[in-house]
Amino acid sequence: MKKKVGLYFGTFNPIHVGHLAIANHMAENSDLDEIWMVVTPHNPFKKKSSLLDNHHRFQMVYEATQHYPKLKPSDIEFKLPQPNYTVHTLAHLSEKYPDHEFSLIMGEDNLKSFHKWKNYEAILEHHHVYVYPRISEGVVETQFNDHAKIHRVDAPVMEISSTAIRNAIKEEKNIRPLLPAEVWKYIDEMNFYK
Repeated sequence: MKKKVGLYFGTFNPIHVGHLAIANHMAENSDLDEIWMVVTPHNPFKKKSSLLDNHHRFQMVYEATQHYPKLKPSDIEFKLPQPNYTVHTLAHLSEKYPDHEFSLIMGEDNLKSFHKWKNYEAILEHHHVYVYPRISEGVVETQFNDHAKIHRVDAPVMEISSTAIRNAIKEEKNIRPLLPAEVWKYIDEMNFYK
């Protein structure tokens, strides 16, 4: 029996309680055995200036997931050639861990643009996709509405953004309730986002 692993990709800049709530909900309320929080290197669609170094973001995910046995930090994409695509990461992981079955976890906002992803048909041919609700503009392509490999999970809607957290820290506002305690401590000690 293969271990079922859900891959939750993000820049996690920083990881916050919204990310943890979604990941934990997926781990506890789906048939997935583990959730790997995959820290993505640089996303070409995001401005790089506010993005902390890969190892700092990985360290925050590591700190945040310590008390959740089903959640694991992953730096797998740091080692892959850039620019990288999800389809390549999935192929790499499937080869490296033949005893695991990998699925994607994405917000509904990403499902709306999924048809634009590189080789999305191949992803759906070999992997399941677990979708959590997000408030966003646009519509989901009809081909994805009743797709056998796409599973909608009734997770809580978390409208917390890492951008808003970074801005609040810069403005010296108290955002501690939005961050796992270990992550807040790390950001504070390292003097990040000031």
